[in-house]
Amino acid sequence: MGMGDVEGSRFASTEPPRKSRPHRRGPVSYAHRFLPMNREDLEARGWDAVDIVIVTGDAYVDHPAFGPVLIARFLEGRGFRVGLIAQPDWTSADAFRALGQPRLFFGVSAGNLDSMLNRLTSQKKNRGEDQYSPGGDTGRRPDRASMVYAQRCREAYKGVPVILGGIEASLRRIAHYDYWSETVRRSILVDTKADMLVFGMGERPIWEVARRLAEGEDIRAIRDVRGTAWVARKAELPELLEHRALKASAQDRGIVVLPAYEEVCDDKVAYARMAKAFQKETNPGNARPLLQMHGDNAVFYNPPSLPLDDDSGEAADAVSMDGLYDLPFNRVPHPTYTDRIPAFETVKHSVVLMRGCFGGCTFCSITEHEGRIIQSRSKESVLREIREIRRMGDFRGTITDLGGPTANMYKMKCRDPEIEASCKRLSCVHPTICKNLVTDHAPVIDVMEAVRAEKGVKHVFIASGVRYDLAERSPEYVAQLARHHVGGHLSVAPEHASDRVLAKMKKPGIASFERFRTMFQCASEDAGKEQYDIPYFISGHPGCSLDDMIELALWLKSQGYRPRQVQDFIPTPMSVASAMYHTGIDPLTGEEIYVAKGLREKKLQKALLLYWSKDWWDLAREALREAGREDLVGNGPEHLVPAPLPQRKPHSGGRGRGRGRGRGRGR
Repeated sequence: MGMGDVEGSRFASTEPPRKSRPHRRGPVSYAHRFLPMNREDLEARGWDAVDIVIVTGDAYVDHPAFGPVLIARFLEGRGFRVGLIAQPDWTSADAFRALGQPRLFFGVSAGNLDSMLNRLTSQKKNRGEDQYSPGGDTGRRPDRASMVYAQRCREAYKGVPVILGGIEASLRRIAHYDYWSETVRRSILVDTKADMLVFGMGERPIWEVARRLAEGEDIRAIRDVRGTAWVARKAELPELLEHRALKASAQDRGIVVLPAYEEVCDDKVAYARMAKAFQKETNPGNARPLLQMHGDNAVFYNPPSLPLDDDSGEAADAVSMDGLYDLPFNRVPHPTYTDRIPAFETVKHSVVLMRGCFGGCTFCSITEHEGRIIQSRSKESVLREIREIRRMGDFRGTITDLGGPTANMYKMKCRDPEIEASCKRLSCVHPTICKNLVTDHAPVIDVMEAVRAEKGVKHVFIASGVRYDLAERSPEYVAQLARHHVGGHLSVAPEHASDRVLAKMKKPGIASFERFRTMFQCASEDAGKEQYDIPYFISGHPGCSLDDMIELALWLKSQGYRPRQVQDFIPTPMSVASAMYHTGIDPLTGEEIYVAKGLREKKLQKALLLYWSKDWWDLAREALREAGREDLVGNGPEHLVPAPLPQRKPHSGGRGRGRGRGRGRGR
């Protein structure tokens, strides 16, 4: 129910994370009232109750980058009385009564990250920091937070509708493989027993639902809102299927029935079939309703919500990106917090240009959550936000990021809306860039120039990932990037060097990255700057064997790269690569593929990425032995890792010098 921080967050900052320090604020006046968090706040506003309570697993940072807060401010802007409960004590229902009983509903979100991904690494070890909590404290939200919060909301006030949203709910809306329990889990809507689930970027659907509830409609009767899912009971199914099929027959858009939960639990081929069918119904222009049985009941999924309106939308029900970012945000954490919130430090001086991604990378869930259609802000909206940032007391002239899920997809779209609405292609750029995709970089260059020219702005960095297969089509964009927007290092993500593995990732071949790198180096030289690209890579991706990782390691060595920041593949819910990981099948082709499953083998693949580090040499040598490539162990330039040092023989215990000195010291 709002914006979510997904796997692409590797590019969120060009600086290493800083340790939390206490806020040092004196008396501060804020431009806008914070959302109420307790009864005292309600009394200060003269309210006796709220219409809606948003519960979030993140700290309350009044900033549009925090999804649940964006939704709360959006609903507030539509005239609803909205309160926020941030990181409540989930051990009882008491904290969920802080604002009293909401008139309309509880909106529940785990926060900007899936709660399991937020806590555990790819090796299933506890993370050392929760970036969305004060001081980075890791104990402020429960595992599977959506489920726990929904239960407590029902306990707090029986009969009040509970609506799930956010990235955890969105990406767990169908039966899904859960890496942390190594099981196939039911739709989170079934497990939470919530009344409704809002998936994707939820402004349109949650507004329609709130409006209809306010008009007196029962939550159980609201079943036709795009971007929502609900549970159909057994007795309802015959009428539902008949009615929906008849209603849709004129458009030939009947319901798509996914393989049932019980079937995909027991049959990996059925799971792969489910994953493919789901992916084919993600374009809001042509997606059909989905239905998936869970026991005697079913979860019904309306088609995805339509994209937001462009900046010219003037209709009463218009929802635009400009409108969202014009909402009244203070752009700071709630003043009750005394410790810094790491995620806020990353985004406080950054600006989002757009949402969505048409890349369709199989390991990433941005497309499944934000959609493939790019929704962009106007230049004027961006400049208004820049002026808001300039008013922040700690702003010193540096915009830390000007981007989004991808830095250079701003304003890119299909040349023909009719073609876009009928397209079933999962990626606009793989295996080749679609001929119908408008890849003009002029709009983003225009914004970059305008932000640089803004009074008080000294530096504008681009820390979001650059899609280099698009960038290489625009020498002017690369020149501007190198001359004005890189602070010495540019983050890019080739992910691998094996074209076979890259094809499974839906990423361009390594030759595309090499061309872009040459362009960037030449542009940096022309600008009189010494700058470097910092490539990111993934180990352990489905379809990647030790041989493939050796190919990558040899390529890295040949190019002189010693990567420090590498990612061990994590199967996040609902991504295509997660389906590959669980089933050993590419769901899009039906091909059986190799998957590195055990934590040990995943670690061996990672060791090959870190071939240059002595801390990983033992594991890298083990990986090379297992792959039958001991010819790469040695001390010559053709070798990948050095041979182990010969072990010293145990001391004989004679009257040697060492023993004598030892005895002397003993005295």
